[in-house]
Amino acid sequence: MSPLLLTFYGDDFTGSTDAMEALSVNGVPAVLFLAPPTPNDLRRYPDCRAVGVAGLSRSQSPAWMDEHLPPVFEALRALGAPFCHYKVCSTFDSSPAIGNIGRAVEIGRRIFGNATVPMIVGAPALRRYVLFGNLFATADGATHRIDRHPTMSRHPVTPMGEADLRRHLAQQTALSSAHVDILTLQAGLGLERLQTLRAEESAIVLFDTLDAASLREAGRAIWESRPAHPSFLAGSSGVEYALLAHWDLPARPKTAPPPPVDRLLVVSGSCSPVTAGQIHWALQNGFHGVALDPVAMLESDAEFERAVAAADAILRNGGSPILYSAAGPADVVSGKDLGHRLGARLGALANRLLRGHELRRVIIAGGDTSGYASQALSIQALTLLQPFAPGSPLCRVWSPDPAMDGREIMLKGGQVGGKALFVEVRG
Repeated sequence: MSPLLLTFYGDDFTGSTDAMEALSVNGVPAVLFLAPPTPNDLRRYPDCRAVGVAGLSRSQSPAWMDEHLPPVFEALRALGAPFCHYKVCSTFDSSPAIGNIGRAVEIGRRIFGNATVPMIVGAPALRRYVLFGNLFATADGATHRIDRHPTMSRHPVTPMGEADLRRHLAQQTALSSAHVDILTLQAGLGLERLQTLRAEESAIVLFDTLDAASLREAGRAIWESRPAHPSFLAGSSGVEYALLAHWDLPARPKTAPPPPVDRLLVVSGSCSPVTAGQIHWALQNGFHGVALDPVAMLESDAEFERAVAAADAILRNGGSPILYSAAGPADVVSGKDLGHRLGARLGALANRLLRGHELRRVIIAGGDTSGYASQALSIQALTLLQPFAPGSPLCRVWSPDPAMDGREIMLKGGQVGGKALFVEVRG
Protein backbone atom coordinates (compact mmCIF):
# COMPACT_ATOMS: atom_id res chain seq x y z
CA MET A 1 0.00 0.00 0.00
CA SER A 2 1.28 3.46 -0.87
CA PRO A 3 2.26 5.68 2.08
CA LEU A 4 0.93 8.66 0.13
CA LEU A 5 -2.42 10.25 0.92
CA LEU A 6 -2.55 12.48 -2.15
CA THR A 7 -0.82 13.44 -5.37
CA PHE A 8 -1.52 16.63 -7.30
CA TYR A 9 -0.66 18.49 -10.47
CA GLY A 10 -0.77 22.27 -10.22
CA ASP A 11 -1.78 24.17 -13.34
CA ASP A 12 0.73 26.88 -12.43
CA PHE A 13 3.66 27.12 -10.06
CA THR A 14 2.23 29.52 -7.49
CA GLY A 15 -0.91 27.41 -7.20
CA SER A 16 1.28 24.35 -6.74
CA THR A 17 3.10 25.88 -3.78
CA ASP A 18 -0.32 26.85 -2.39
CA ALA A 19 -1.39 23.18 -2.28
CA MET A 20 1.99 22.08 -0.93
CA GLU A 21 1.76 24.66 1.85
CA ALA A 22 -1.79 23.70 2.86
CA LEU A 23 -0.75 20.06 3.20
CA SER A 24 2.59 20.61 4.94
CA VAL A 25 1.28 23.07 7.53
CA ASN A 26 -1.59 20.74 8.45
CA GLY A 27 0.29 17.53 9.12
CA VAL A 28 0.83 16.03 5.64
CA PRO A 29 4.50 16.56 4.63
CA ALA A 30 4.50 17.36 0.92
CA VAL A 31 7.18 17.64 -1.74
CA LEU A 32 6.61 19.64 -4.92
CA PHE A 33 8.54 18.46 -7.99
CA LEU A 34 9.00 20.18 -11.32
CA ALA A 35 8.66 16.83 -13.14
CA PRO A 36 7.04 13.56 -12.05
CA PRO A 37 9.37 11.89 -9.55
CA THR A 38 10.69 8.37 -9.78
CA PRO A 39 10.63 6.01 -6.76
CA ASN A 40 14.34 6.71 -6.46
CA ASP A 41 13.65 10.47 -6.27
CA LEU A 42 11.18 9.91 -3.44
CA ARG A 43 13.76 8.07 -1.31
CA ARG A 44 15.32 11.45 -0.56
CA TYR A 45 12.11 12.43 1.27
CA PRO A 46 11.22 9.51 3.58
CA ASP A 47 8.59 11.47 5.52
CA CYS A 48 6.69 12.55 2.39
CA ARG A 49 2.92 11.84 2.44
CA ALA A 50 1.91 13.94 -0.59
CA VAL A 51 3.61 14.52 -3.94
CA GLY A 52 2.92 17.38 -6.30
CA VAL A 53 4.08 18.33 -9.78
CA ALA A 54 4.20 22.03 -10.63
CA GLY A 55 2.83 22.57 -14.11
CA LEU A 56 2.07 25.19 -16.75
CA SER A 57 -1.33 24.15 -18.11
CA ARG A 58 -3.09 27.29 -16.88
CA SER A 59 -1.48 29.22 -19.73
CA GLN A 60 -1.69 26.48 -22.36
CA SER A 61 -4.07 25.28 -25.06
CA PRO A 62 -6.20 22.13 -25.06
CA ALA A 63 -3.85 20.66 -27.68
CA TRP A 64 -0.92 21.21 -25.31
CA MET A 65 -2.90 19.49 -22.54
CA ASP A 66 -3.68 16.53 -24.79
CA GLU A 67 0.04 16.03 -25.32
CA HIS A 68 1.49 16.85 -21.90
CA LEU A 69 -1.06 15.93 -19.22
CA PRO A 70 -1.60 12.19 -19.90
CA PRO A 71 1.98 11.08 -19.09
CA VAL A 72 2.00 13.19 -15.92
CA PHE A 73 -1.35 11.81 -14.76
CA GLU A 74 -0.21 8.26 -15.52
CA ALA A 75 3.00 8.78 -13.52
CA LEU A 76 1.05 10.15 -10.56
CA ARG A 77 -1.50 7.33 -10.75
CA ALA A 78 1.38 4.83 -10.55
CA LEU A 79 2.39 6.26 -7.16
CA GLY A 80 -0.76 4.69 -5.73
CA ALA A 81 -2.23 7.50 -3.61
CA PRO A 82 -6.03 7.35 -3.13
CA PHE A 83 -6.51 10.62 -5.01
CA CYS A 84 -4.81 12.66 -7.69
CA HIS A 85 -5.87 16.30 -7.67
CA TYR A 86 -5.77 18.59 -10.72
CA LYS A 87 -5.13 21.83 -8.88
CA VAL A 88 -6.43 25.07 -10.42
CA CYS A 89 -6.41 28.66 -9.23
CA SER A 90 -9.13 29.53 -6.73
CA THR A 91 -10.26 32.31 -9.07
CA PHE A 92 -10.97 29.59 -11.69
CA ASP A 93 -9.94 31.92 -14.52
CA SER A 94 -9.79 29.85 -17.69
CA SER A 95 -11.28 29.74 -21.17
CA PRO A 96 -11.97 27.25 -23.95
CA ALA A 97 -8.68 28.24 -25.61
CA ILE A 98 -6.38 28.87 -22.62
CA GLY A 99 -6.15 26.89 -19.37
CA ASN A 100 -9.24 24.84 -20.26
CA ILE A 101 -10.22 23.16 -16.98
CA GLY A 102 -12.90 21.11 -18.68
CA ARG A 103 -10.34 19.53 -21.02
CA ALA A 104 -8.05 18.68 -18.09
CA VAL A 105 -10.97 16.97 -16.33
CA GLU A 106 -11.74 14.99 -19.48
CA ILE A 107 -8.14 13.75 -19.62
CA GLY A 108 -7.93 12.92 -15.90
CA ARG A 109 -11.29 11.17 -15.95
CA ARG A 110 -10.06 8.96 -18.80
CA ILE A 111 -6.67 8.17 -17.26
CA PHE A 112 -8.01 7.35 -13.79
CA GLY A 113 -11.24 5.72 -14.92
CA ASN A 114 -13.61 7.36 -12.44
CA ALA A 115 -16.87 8.40 -14.10
CA THR A 116 -17.56 11.15 -11.54
CA VAL A 117 -14.99 13.84 -10.70
CA PRO A 118 -15.64 15.76 -7.44
CA MET A 119 -14.67 19.43 -7.63
CA ILE A 120 -14.03 21.92 -4.81
CA VAL A 121 -13.13 25.49 -5.78
CA GLY A 122 -13.97 27.62 -2.74
CA ALA A 123 -11.14 28.08 -0.23
CA PRO A 124 -12.27 30.22 2.72
CA ALA A 125 -8.66 30.48 3.98
CA LEU A 126 -7.92 32.37 0.76
CA ARG A 127 -11.24 34.27 0.95
CA ARG A 128 -12.68 32.41 -2.02
CA TYR A 129 -16.24 31.12 -1.66
CA VAL A 130 -18.69 29.10 -3.76
CA LEU A 131 -22.37 29.58 -2.93
CA PHE A 132 -25.17 27.99 -4.96
CA GLY A 133 -22.56 27.26 -7.61
CA ASN A 134 -21.33 30.86 -7.94
CA LEU A 135 -17.77 31.88 -7.16
CA PHE A 136 -16.94 34.90 -5.00
CA ALA A 137 -13.51 36.36 -4.19
CA THR A 138 -12.38 39.09 -1.81
CA ALA A 139 -10.27 42.07 -2.89
CA ASP A 140 -9.33 45.03 -0.70
CA GLY A 141 -11.67 43.86 2.04
CA ALA A 142 -14.74 43.60 -0.23
CA THR A 143 -16.12 40.32 -1.56
CA HIS A 144 -17.17 40.30 -5.22
CA ARG A 145 -18.87 37.82 -7.48
CA ILE A 146 -16.01 36.69 -9.72
CA ASP A 147 -17.50 38.23 -12.87
CA ARG A 148 -17.56 41.59 -11.05
CA HIS A 149 -14.18 41.21 -9.36
CA PRO A 150 -12.06 44.32 -10.07
CA THR A 151 -9.10 42.25 -11.32
CA MET A 152 -10.37 38.85 -12.44
CA SER A 153 -13.23 40.25 -14.52
CA ARG A 154 -10.55 42.14 -16.47
CA HIS A 155 -7.81 39.50 -16.54
CA PRO A 156 -5.67 40.19 -19.63
CA VAL A 157 -5.74 36.56 -20.83
CA THR A 158 -8.68 34.77 -19.20
CA PRO A 159 -11.21 37.35 -17.93
CA MET A 160 -14.01 35.82 -15.86
CA GLY A 161 -17.34 36.81 -17.38
CA GLU A 162 -19.43 34.09 -15.68
CA ALA A 163 -19.69 33.43 -11.93
CA ASP A 164 -21.76 30.23 -12.13
CA LEU A 165 -19.00 27.64 -12.41
CA ARG A 166 -21.27 25.08 -14.04
CA ARG A 167 -22.04 27.52 -16.85
CA HIS A 168 -18.37 28.45 -17.08
CA LEU A 169 -17.40 24.77 -17.43
CA ALA A 170 -20.11 24.22 -20.03
CA GLN A 171 -18.13 26.53 -22.33
CA GLN A 172 -15.11 24.23 -21.99
CA THR A 173 -16.50 20.69 -22.01
CA ALA A 174 -19.58 18.68 -22.91
CA LEU A 175 -19.29 16.76 -19.62
CA SER A 176 -22.33 17.18 -17.38
CA SER A 177 -22.00 19.19 -14.16
CA ALA A 178 -24.02 18.65 -10.98
CA HIS A 179 -23.94 20.40 -7.64
CA VAL A 180 -23.88 19.78 -3.88
CA ASP A 181 -25.28 23.00 -2.44
CA ILE A 182 -24.71 24.72 0.88
CA LEU A 183 -28.05 23.63 2.33
CA THR A 184 -27.22 19.98 1.69
CA LEU A 185 -23.82 20.40 3.30
CA GLN A 186 -25.27 22.21 6.32
CA ALA A 187 -27.69 19.31 6.78
CA GLY A 188 -24.76 16.86 6.87
CA LEU A 189 -25.91 15.10 3.70
CA GLY A 190 -22.94 15.74 1.43
CA LEU A 191 -21.97 12.07 1.20
CA GLU A 192 -25.51 10.96 0.38
CA ARG A 193 -25.86 13.63 -2.31
CA LEU A 194 -22.52 12.70 -3.89
CA GLN A 195 -23.48 9.02 -3.97
CA THR A 196 -26.79 9.89 -5.64
CA LEU A 197 -25.06 12.00 -8.28
CA ARG A 198 -22.55 9.21 -8.91
CA ALA A 199 -25.42 6.79 -9.44
CA GLU A 200 -26.88 9.26 -11.92
CA GLU A 201 -23.49 9.30 -13.72
CA SER A 202 -22.87 13.03 -13.27
CA ALA A 203 -19.41 13.67 -14.71
CA ILE A 204 -18.43 16.68 -12.54
CA VAL A 205 -19.84 17.32 -9.06
CA LEU A 206 -19.20 20.84 -7.74
CA PHE A 207 -19.37 21.45 -3.98
CA ASP A 208 -20.38 24.75 -2.42
CA THR A 209 -17.74 26.00 0.04
CA LEU A 210 -18.63 28.84 2.38
CA ASP A 211 -17.03 28.16 5.75
CA ALA A 212 -15.14 25.61 7.83
CA ALA A 213 -18.21 23.44 8.43
CA SER A 214 -19.16 23.14 4.73
CA LEU A 215 -15.51 22.53 3.84
CA ARG A 216 -15.29 19.69 6.37
CA GLU A 217 -18.52 18.10 5.14
CA ALA A 218 -17.29 18.24 1.54
CA GLY A 219 -14.03 16.58 2.60
CA ARG A 220 -15.94 13.87 4.46
CA ALA A 221 -18.12 13.14 1.44
CA ILE A 222 -15.15 12.79 -0.89
CA TRP A 223 -12.96 10.74 1.45
CA GLU A 224 -15.62 8.33 2.67
CA SER A 225 -16.80 7.60 -0.88
CA ARG A 226 -13.31 7.03 -2.31
CA PRO A 227 -12.96 3.98 -4.55
CA ALA A 228 -10.45 1.19 -3.98
CA HIS A 229 -8.19 2.44 -6.79
CA PRO A 230 -6.53 5.87 -7.31
CA SER A 231 -9.11 8.36 -8.55
CA PHE A 232 -9.21 11.90 -9.89
CA LEU A 233 -10.32 15.18 -8.28
CA ALA A 234 -10.32 18.75 -9.54
CA GLY A 235 -10.44 22.19 -7.95
CA SER A 236 -8.42 24.73 -6.03
CA SER A 237 -6.48 24.14 -2.81
CA GLY A 238 -9.99 23.94 -1.36
CA VAL A 239 -9.60 20.22 -2.13
CA GLU A 240 -6.64 20.00 0.25
CA TYR A 241 -8.33 22.16 2.88
CA ALA A 242 -11.50 20.02 2.72
CA LEU A 243 -9.66 16.72 3.09
CA LEU A 244 -7.46 18.13 5.83
CA ALA A 245 -10.51 19.38 7.72
CA HIS A 246 -11.96 15.87 7.65
CA TRP A 247 -8.68 14.12 8.49
CA ASP A 248 -8.03 16.52 11.42
CA LEU A 249 -4.35 15.60 11.71
CA PRO A 250 -1.88 17.22 14.14
CA ALA A 251 -0.55 20.43 12.65
CA ARG A 252 3.08 20.84 11.65
CA PRO A 253 5.20 21.59 14.72
CA LYS A 254 6.26 25.21 14.87
CA THR A 255 9.85 25.79 13.86
CA ALA A 256 12.09 28.80 14.18
CA PRO A 257 11.68 31.15 11.20
CA PRO A 258 14.65 31.33 8.83
CA PRO A 259 17.03 34.17 9.65
CA PRO A 260 16.70 37.48 7.80
CA VAL A 261 18.78 38.21 4.74
CA ASP A 262 20.60 41.45 4.10
CA ARG A 263 19.72 41.36 0.38
CA LEU A 264 16.60 40.01 -1.31
CA LEU A 265 16.11 39.72 -5.06
CA VAL A 266 12.57 40.25 -6.41
CA VAL A 267 11.75 39.54 -10.06
CA SER A 268 8.18 40.34 -11.12
CA GLY A 269 6.23 39.76 -14.31
CA SER A 270 2.89 40.29 -12.57
CA CYS A 271 0.40 42.90 -13.82
CA SER A 272 -1.77 42.63 -10.69
CA PRO A 273 -2.66 45.74 -8.69
CA VAL A 274 -1.83 43.73 -5.54
CA THR A 275 1.74 43.18 -6.73
CA ALA A 276 1.91 46.81 -7.83
CA GLY A 277 1.05 47.84 -4.27
CA GLN A 278 3.75 45.54 -2.90
CA ILE A 279 6.33 46.98 -5.26
CA HIS A 280 5.35 50.54 -4.31
CA TRP A 281 5.54 49.76 -0.58
CA ALA A 282 8.92 48.03 -0.88
CA LEU A 283 10.37 50.95 -2.84
CA GLN A 284 9.32 53.23 0.01
CA ASN A 285 10.96 50.89 2.53
CA GLY A 286 14.51 50.34 1.39
CA PHE A 287 14.21 48.39 -1.88
CA HIS A 288 15.48 49.72 -5.20
CA GLY A 289 13.44 49.44 -8.40
CA VAL A 290 14.60 48.48 -11.88
CA ALA A 291 11.74 48.97 -14.35
CA LEU A 292 11.97 46.64 -17.36
CA ASP A 293 10.71 47.15 -20.88
CA PRO A 294 9.10 43.75 -21.60
CA VAL A 295 9.17 44.12 -25.37
CA ALA A 296 12.79 45.25 -25.40
CA MET A 297 13.68 42.35 -23.07
CA LEU A 298 12.56 39.94 -25.78
CA GLU A 299 13.92 41.73 -28.82
CA SER A 300 17.55 42.31 -27.88
CA ASP A 301 20.18 41.57 -25.29
CA ALA A 302 20.70 45.26 -24.56
CA GLU A 303 17.72 45.56 -22.18
CA PHE A 304 18.68 42.31 -20.46
CA GLU A 305 22.25 43.51 -19.90
CA ARG A 306 21.01 46.92 -18.74
CA ALA A 307 18.85 45.19 -16.13
CA VAL A 308 21.75 42.99 -15.01
CA ALA A 309 24.05 46.00 -14.67
CA ALA A 310 21.48 47.99 -12.67
CA ALA A 311 20.77 45.08 -10.32
CA ASP A 312 24.50 44.33 -9.97
CA ALA A 313 25.13 47.88 -8.78
CA ILE A 314 22.30 47.68 -6.22
CA LEU A 315 23.47 44.31 -4.89
CA ARG A 316 27.13 45.36 -4.68
CA ASN A 317 26.03 48.27 -2.49
CA GLY A 318 24.13 45.92 -0.18
CA GLY A 319 20.69 46.78 -1.55
CA SER A 320 17.67 44.69 -2.54
CA PRO A 321 16.56 45.13 -6.17
CA ILE A 322 13.05 44.70 -7.57
CA LEU A 323 13.11 44.05 -11.31
CA TYR A 324 9.59 44.47 -12.67
CA SER A 325 8.03 44.44 -16.13
CA ALA A 326 4.76 46.05 -15.00
CA ALA A 327 3.60 48.32 -12.19
CA GLY A 328 -0.08 47.37 -12.41
CA PRO A 329 -2.79 46.55 -14.98
CA ALA A 330 -2.15 49.72 -17.00
CA ASP A 331 1.21 48.29 -18.05
CA VAL A 332 -0.17 45.12 -19.66
CA VAL A 333 1.55 44.29 -22.95
CA SER A 334 0.06 41.56 -25.15
CA GLY A 335 1.62 39.42 -27.82
CA LYS A 336 1.95 35.86 -29.04
CA ASP A 337 3.55 33.69 -26.32
CA LEU A 338 4.70 36.86 -24.57
CA GLY A 339 4.03 35.46 -21.08
CA HIS A 340 6.03 32.33 -21.85
CA ARG A 341 8.93 34.16 -23.45
CA LEU A 342 9.07 36.95 -20.88
CA GLY A 343 8.88 34.48 -17.99
CA ALA A 344 11.80 32.51 -19.40
CA ARG A 345 13.76 35.74 -19.86
CA LEU A 346 13.05 36.83 -16.28
CA GLY A 347 14.14 33.39 -15.09
CA ALA A 348 17.45 33.76 -16.90
CA LEU A 349 17.83 37.17 -15.26
CA ALA A 350 17.15 35.75 -11.77
CA ASN A 351 19.52 32.83 -12.41
CA ARG A 352 22.39 35.09 -13.38
CA LEU A 353 21.94 37.40 -10.40
CA LEU A 354 21.48 34.60 -7.86
CA ARG A 355 24.66 32.89 -8.97
CA GLY A 356 26.66 36.06 -9.49
CA HIS A 357 26.00 37.35 -5.97
CA GLU A 358 25.45 34.08 -4.07
CA LEU A 359 22.07 35.31 -2.87
CA ARG A 360 20.19 32.99 -0.53
CA ARG A 361 16.62 34.21 -1.11
CA VAL A 362 14.53 35.29 -4.09
CA ILE A 363 10.89 36.12 -4.84
CA ILE A 364 9.36 35.48 -8.26
CA ALA A 365 6.05 37.33 -8.60
CA GLY A 366 3.31 36.38 -11.06
CA GLY A 367 1.64 33.03 -11.67
CA ASP A 368 2.77 32.45 -15.25
CA THR A 369 6.10 34.17 -14.61
CA SER A 370 6.85 31.83 -11.70
CA GLY A 371 6.35 28.76 -13.84
CA TYR A 372 8.54 29.76 -16.74
CA ALA A 373 11.16 31.51 -14.60
CA SER A 374 11.56 28.58 -12.21
CA GLN A 375 12.56 26.31 -15.07
CA ALA A 376 15.73 28.36 -15.47
CA LEU A 377 16.84 27.81 -11.87
CA SER A 378 17.83 24.09 -11.85
CA ILE A 379 15.11 23.26 -9.31
CA GLN A 380 14.22 19.59 -8.86
CA ALA A 381 11.83 20.00 -5.92
CA LEU A 382 10.54 22.39 -3.27
CA THR A 383 9.54 21.87 0.34
CA LEU A 384 7.91 24.25 2.80
CA LEU A 385 10.30 26.42 4.76
CA GLN A 386 8.07 29.13 6.22
CA PRO A 387 4.45 30.21 5.62
CA PHE A 388 3.95 33.88 4.79
CA ALA A 389 0.95 35.03 2.79
CA PRO A 390 -1.61 32.23 2.37
CA GLY A 391 -0.73 30.41 -0.84
CA SER A 392 2.78 31.87 -1.19
CA PRO A 393 5.16 30.22 1.26
CA LEU A 394 8.90 30.56 1.39
CA CYS A 395 10.33 27.27 0.09
CA ARG A 396 13.59 25.38 0.28
CA VAL A 397 15.10 24.52 -3.10
CA TRP A 398 16.29 20.95 -3.74
CA SER A 399 18.59 20.75 -6.73
CA PRO A 400 21.22 18.42 -8.20
CA ASP A 401 23.21 21.62 -8.81
CA PRO A 402 25.18 22.39 -5.61
CA ALA A 403 25.12 26.09 -6.50
CA MET A 404 21.29 26.13 -6.22
CA ASP A 405 20.59 23.43 -3.61
CA GLY A 406 19.46 24.96 -0.33
CA ARG A 407 18.48 28.36 -1.78
CA GLU A 408 15.15 29.86 -0.67
CA ILE A 409 12.40 30.91 -3.05
CA MET A 410 8.91 32.34 -2.89
CA LEU A 411 6.67 31.92 -5.93
CA LYS A 412 4.02 34.60 -5.41
CA GLY A 413 0.71 34.75 -7.24
CA GLY A 414 -0.31 38.17 -8.48
CA GLN A 415 -3.31 38.48 -6.17
CA VAL A 416 -1.57 37.17 -3.04
CA GLY A 417 -0.14 38.91 0.01
CA GLY A 418 -0.26 42.18 1.90
CA LYS A 419 1.49 45.35 0.81
CA ALA A 420 4.48 44.76 3.11
CA LEU A 421 5.16 41.20 1.89
CA PHE A 422 8.52 41.83 0.23
CA VAL A 423 9.80 43.68 3.29
CA GLU A 424 8.60 40.86 5.57
CA VAL A 425 10.26 38.16 3.49
CA ARG A 426 13.58 40.00 3.54
CA GLY A 427 13.37 40.33 7.32
